Amino acid sequence: MASALLPAIAQTDEFVAGLVTKVDESAGKITIKHGPLKKFEMDDGMTMVFRAGDPAMLKAVKAGDKIRFVPDRVNGQFTISKIEKTK
Repeated sequence: MASALLPAIAQTDEFVAGLVTKVDESAGKITIKHGPLKKFEMDDGMTMVFRAGDPAMLKAVKAGDKIRFVPDRVNGQFTISKIEKTK
């Protein structure tokens, strides 16, 4: 039965392509220029500030890095749950 849940969980990790424009370590936030966020019914690309879900994310990327990330909403704040550099 648990294996039937795995595909549903995997589908919630919708990566979005983006470009890091700013990293604010003291505030724990990353500013990202990104495409549409279908998960939040945002059909246009824009630049937004996201809270880093893990402080290690703040050291993993820098302004100018191309990334893909999984956005989430935690306690009403846009938060990054996963982030990866791309080429």
